[in-house]
Amino acid sequence: MESTGGPYLNMAAVTSPVGIARLLQMTFGCTTFSLVAHQGGFSAAYGTFCMFVWTFCFAITVFIITCEFTHLHSCLSLSWGNFTAAFAMLATLMSVTAAVIYPLYFVQVGCYPIGCKVRDFRIAASVFAGLLFVTYAAEVFLTRAKPGQVTSYMATISGLLKIVQAFVACIIFGALVNDSQYGKYVATQWCVAVYSFCFVVTVVVVAFSVTGKTALLWFPFERSVVIYTFGAVLLYVSAAVIWPVFCFDSKYGSPQRPSLCAKGKCPWDSQLVIAIFTYVNLLLYVLDLAYSQRIRFVSHL
Repeated sequence: MESTGGPYLNMAAVTSPVGIARLLQMTFGCTTFSLVAHQGGFSAAYGTFCMFVWTFCFAITVFIITCEFTHLHSCLSLSWGNFTAAFAMLATLMSVTAAVIYPLYFVQVGCYPIGCKVRDFRIAASVFAGLLFVTYAAEVFLTRAKPGQVTSYMATISGLLKIVQAFVACIIFGALVNDSQYGKYVATQWCVAVYSFCFVVTVVVVAFSVTGKTALLWFPFERSVVIYTFGAVLLYVSAAVIWPVFCFDSKYGSPQRPSLCAKGKCPWDSQLVIAIFTYVNLLLYVLDLAYSQRIRFVSHL
């Protein structure tokens, strides 16, 4: 008798290199948050963030594997290739952040005062958190666009950079709300407007790509993204000049960290973080623009 189940299941979803990477993600993610929840423990905002990352990534990975294995993704109003590529990049960034934060704040060499058992569980969780990051990075490497390959926009370097840009902007926002005193000058408020505008537009670009609604737009999506990226570079250049001047110039701010500034509650520290990641995002937008121009050039050959 001929099997009726074969055509309905996609075995490549779990046997291909990408499928194997996703199975490992699911395994390592479940192991990590189980170790932490069972004995490792977590506390404060840092620990909560790490647990959120591991459980969130685990849930979405299970959803992706299930949809691809059963072909249910064809019933969703999503551009599946864009969705999986975007999530893989986001999960890579989130998992590497958690893999750094958890051992930094919760792992110690000695047993006192938490006990050797708790310490060992935390070390094991940190190891699996690192392995989780490696598997997500492997998926990004496996699914990224190859030269000359027709693929989803989010799988291209430009699409992946959009995720990184939005993630870096979130770090900037976190530092802004941590008593950065950005409202002190109109110039620094302009910088906040730059960060916010670029973040919102980048998220909109990702959202349109993931939902597959770019064809419904009345203007050419690809050309508009390149124009926006050029504008974002100019805006970030202005922020990269203005923010350090109004935060670290002796006329407006402090060139050095105030000696009486409490650790973790110092506006100068937040201002420094914002300055660093402003330059990081500026570099990302420049790379994005350069790659976008390269893609347009190749497409006309």
